[in-house]
Amino acid sequence: MMIKSSEEIIIYESPDGGKTVYSRKSGEPHDSRKLHSIDPVYKREQEIKLRWANLKEAVYMAEVDPTINDALTKLEMLYALKKEN
Repeated sequence: MMIKSSEEIIIYESPDGGKTVYSRKSGEPHDSRKLHSIDPVYKREQEIKLRWANLKEAVYMAEVDPTINDALTKLEMLYALKKEN
């Protein structure tokens, strides 16, 4: 009787020098990889960039959406008040 090894080889890859690390099983394509870990500082930077992008989009949407325009106006007033203090 022949017993095959059930040991899986996991490959760890980082396309950005260690900021994010992905894992996949040996022999599987790159698009099957899963996020293994992410540097918390890098993750926070990415979240802030996404927030900025969303805010920029909201500013453009406010030109045609009165509800978003009203919310942004209130945010701008709140920001101005906080900035003074």
